[in-house]
Amino acid sequence: MEKFTGKVWLLGDDIDTDIIIPTEYLALKTVEDMKPYAFSPLRPELAGQIQPGDIIVAGKNFGCGSSREQAPEVIKALGVRAVIAKSYARIFFRNSINNGLLLIENEELHDAVSEGDTVEVTVGESVVCNGTSYPISSLPENLLDILNAGGLVKAMRRLNGLED
Repeated sequence: MEKFTGKVWLLGDDIDTDIIIPTEYLALKTVEDMKPYAFSPLRPELAGQIQPGDIIVAGKNFGCGSSREQAPEVIKALGVRAVIAKSYARIFFRNSINNGLLLIENEELHDAVSEGDTVEVTVGESVVCNGTSYPISSLPENLLDILNAGGLVKAMRRLNGLED
């Protein structure tokens, strides 16, 4: 089982893809160029504060709105190790897995954690915060393979012997 820890950034319900990366920044050439504008409608300072390995904890319906792939891409580019939310918009969930961003569903953690807390994640088993363990569902092996490869394209290249 993979295990990691990270600092929590706490967000609410219905964080849509326009909050994750606003439409006006989609014209920028690369996801790296977009990174400073992530979450800017909600918290303009947040993109500059997130450090590699940090974890976003959010409420219900994270990633709702348009199906833009740049939303999970920019979260991953910020170095976010995982997003833990009460629930996800389904297309965002699929785009995230395809781009190698780990998403974890848990109904309880959001209401028990504070921003700045550290959580320990054991993938497919539990999230521990402030001495309390919250069980999480395991992901199917094929999704873990995609995540471990860094995304769907990389996983398919690996599967077909075409690794760079």
